[in-house]
Amino acid sequence: MHRIPWAVFVLSCLLCAEASACARLQVFEDRDGDGRRDAAERAMPGVRVSDGERIGVTDADGRHAWADGAPAGPVFVIKPAGHAVPRGPDGLPAFWRGGARGCGPVGMVPAPAADALEVLVFADPQPKHMRDVAHVRTDVIDPLAGRAGAQLGITLGDVVHGDLTLYPALVADIARLGVPWLHVAGNHDMDKPVRDDATSLDTFRRTFGPDTFAWEEAQANVVVLDDVIGAPDGYTGGLREAQFRFLEAYLATMPRDRLLVVTLHIPLFDTAPGRETFRRTDRERLFALLRDVPDVLVLSGHAHTQRHVMHGTATGWHGARPLHEYNVGAVSGAFWSGVADAAGVPDATMADGTPNGHARLTVRADRSYALRWIPARVDASLAAMRLHAPAVLRQGAFPAFGVFANVWMGRDDTPVEMRVDGGPWRPMQRVERADPWLAAENARDDAAPALRGHDRSPEAIASPHLWRGTLPTDLAIGEHVVEVRAMDAWQGEQRATTRYRLEAAPAP
Repeated sequence: MHRIPWAVFVLSCLLCAEASACARLQVFEDRDGDGRRDAAERAMPGVRVSDGERIGVTDADGRHAWADGAPAGPVFVIKPAGHAVPRGPDGLPAFWRGGARGCGPVGMVPAPAADALEVLVFADPQPKHMRDVAHVRTDVIDPLAGRAGAQLGITLGDVVHGDLTLYPALVADIARLGVPWLHVAGNHDMDKPVRDDATSLDTFRRTFGPDTFAWEEAQANVVVLDDVIGAPDGYTGGLREAQFRFLEAYLATMPRDRLLVVTLHIPLFDTAPGRETFRRTDRERLFALLRDVPDVLVLSGHAHTQRHVMHGTATGWHGARPLHEYNVGAVSGAFWSGVADAAGVPDATMADGTPNGHARLTVRADRSYALRWIPARVDASLAAMRLHAPAVLRQGAFPAFGVFANVWMGRDDTPVEMRVDGGPWRPMQRVERADPWLAAENARDDAAPALRGHDRSPEAIASPHLWRGTLPTDLAIGEHVVEVRAMDAWQGEQRATTRYRLEAAPAP
């Protein structure tokens, strides 16, 4: 008797009914990637499948059935390392079934692992209309097309800005990169009006599948969590009982020799002074589950600024060493605001002075990782930082004016130094104040007699990655070269250069 392929069975069982999840699954090794099980293609036993709450394992025939009734939501395969998932007609990885996708089987294509895992990380593309979809395409997708050089992509929520009909256009653009792409749900991805949390992501799930799942590569285990608790009167950050059950089950079965990357939309730290933007009790429960995992990295979005947070006892983390959360800057920057360039794309600099763009995560076999922020279509001199200094100072004036370095990937412990005219390197001081370049842009917007763009740039806020050094005024009259170097934790030494001029005071 001809057996249905194991992967195909899993997917087909997941998609059994239009309005409900699939109660049975089968998975097979789709060696030729055509989506059909040929006689020589084996079933895949021992593959984990889930409904976002429970985890089951396929049997010797690559099959799994939920014995106690219908699954809690879309069912999916926890993609094992060493295999890839074929793309569906929409360009998205076809690792889940349910609803309109039916209950077809899931095929897994053998895929040897690269030496390192390269991941493209988008946060908050957030187009409001088709014009913004074009901005994403021009600013980020087109420069990456044909040279993405990655094995995985992740969007950290707010895929769009409320208009969910924009999903297909944005998905099609990202699919051009040829990279399997995972999606986290954001607060702007909820159906409006929000009736309740349970139904707030109906459209998201029909498009992208499960909102809570796991995906495994040779170097990293990735967990995707919907951490937006929706309600008719708003939302807050947190997790649900079903998600904790899934995490408990998954952490008990996942390989421990890899980095665990936890991806979510709303940051785990509180983003508003005096307000609990992520439920403290949920954060503590999550941290308790993660405490004994050897290596964990958290990636979040939502803030439209960028920073690194090292969680410790103050935020409820009690692991052997601090837990690193990288709150990733937005593809849309400050919501596609600011003066447009020659291509019609807004400047989009974020309120902390960071240019819009995307991040890149590299994970090696030894669980170590490297992070990099890649600004969108900026001059090479702005790849790592932006310098701001006065154009001219009076020779002999009191040295009260400085050069500022906004280092995109700067952390509290990042060494940043400056020197003038090739002299000795001197440390710069980290300061928490508005980026002076963006503050000057705010002043230009204030003084303009008409709008300079569709929306003006955001009001500058205190940046967590800004350094200041004092400019000497006791040098010769004329131009002086200022060099700044920052020791990036992952990319090594990064440099930038600017100039200022000293002039003699005019005669009284």
